[in-house]
Amino acid sequence: MTSSRPARLITEVFTPGILVAALLLLVAWHSSDTALQAVVYGLVATAAASVLPVLYILHGVRKGRLSDKHVVVHSQRRVPLLIILLSTALGTAALALAGAPRELLALIASMVAALLIAVPVTVFARWGISLHALVAAGTVAALTVVHGPAVSPGWLLVAAVGWARVRLKEHTPAQVLAGAAVGATATGIMFPLLL
Repeated sequence: MTSSRPARLITEVFTPGILVAALLLLVAWHSSDTALQAVVYGLVATAAASVLPVLYILHGVRKGRLSDKHVVVHSQRRVPLLIILLSTALGTAALALAGAPRELLALIASMVAALLIAVPVTVFARWGISLHALVAAGTVAALTVVHGPAVSPGWLLVAAVGWARVRLKEHTPAQVLAGAAVGATATGIMFPLLL
């Protein structure tokens, strides 16, 4: 086994699209009054914040416009990041109009806030904040808000994701730390304030 194989595995298993989908489904389940509501709200949120952006990126890869599903070429990130931001914001508006639970809306609003920081830094400053680290830290912070300190071991996952991104030379330690800080702050502070 090569020394980068564990880093690649961590990167693939804990990719932002998977973590975002899992988090939104969990919070929809936790905050909805009925199982049907949880499924509907969870699927709408997941489609907007994860599935549609991932499909856009995969389409771009197939057409040769994007390097790969992680868009490691930073100069190619502008449109995919804007698609993620737009899709997530539109999904939030649709969920608000549909009467989705406040907890789910607060979570998505905090996710949009994190993107409003990460996207301009990445696109305009051309400094690639690690979205893997941002989403991993945001996921653990959000689950801590919902379930308390029992999920604290999840911070080991954040460290592993950060290590993997640096090990693969796809981000610097500073970019990983910045991503983790943005994700943890947005969902650890803004999410509970919106509840």
